[in-house]
Amino acid sequence: MKLLHIIATPRAARSRTLQISNAFLERLHSKRPESEVRTRDLFAEDLPPVDGQNMDSKYRLMVGRPIDPDHAESWAHIETLIEEFLAADVYLITAPMWNFSIPYALKYYIDAIVQPRYLFGYNEHGVPVGLVHGKRMVCVTSRGGDYSLGSPMHSFDAEESYLRQIFGFVGIVDFHCVNAQPMDQSPTVCAAAIESAKQAACSLADDLAGAYTLA
Repeated sequence: MKLLHIIATPRAARSRTLQISNAFLERLHSKRPESEVRTRDLFAEDLPPVDGQNMDSKYRLMVGRPIDPDHAESWAHIETLIEEFLAADVYLITAPMWNFSIPYALKYYIDAIVQPRYLFGYNEHGVPVGLVHGKRMVCVTSRGGDYSLGSPMHSFDAEESYLRQIFGFVGIVDFHCVNAQPMDQSPTVCAAAIESAKQAACSLADDLAGAYTLA
């Protein structure tokens, strides 16, 4: 099994969200040491531009036209990200909530990889259909407040709903979220939220280890 860890926090070792994801990875490694983990740190590297030539290439693909040869080199950088994404069996996304949604680097990454003919296509009726099947995704988030179901702030949670929508759109329906919340109250409440999220993440890792036969 190949796991792609997509990190969308700039805080590195200081990240509370990353602490939870690391607990997930450590548990998975303890159960399946032969698993292969690749990391894509979105704040530590430059992503290909999603404008100009690459936007032109996207629209050409959407209407069934080939990419302009003059744009092939630029588009190859997009394809590299897509190929890395499609090569994975499992995805782990580490993304703290920013302004009720996802960090801008993760949105940029999603805009780069969700391309027609690669992650989705169109059927004979012109309806978009996902092309990414048989994958599993775990999203680890942290939130300053409590956005859980039934809380006064639940309707403001545009993070989990968006991630479920966009990755469900491309065909990933085996989707799980671990949300550490609330994080901006007392140190005691924050520590309890992190510990609860770590336990949930480790439980998912146990389930994943048992569900996959790793090569």
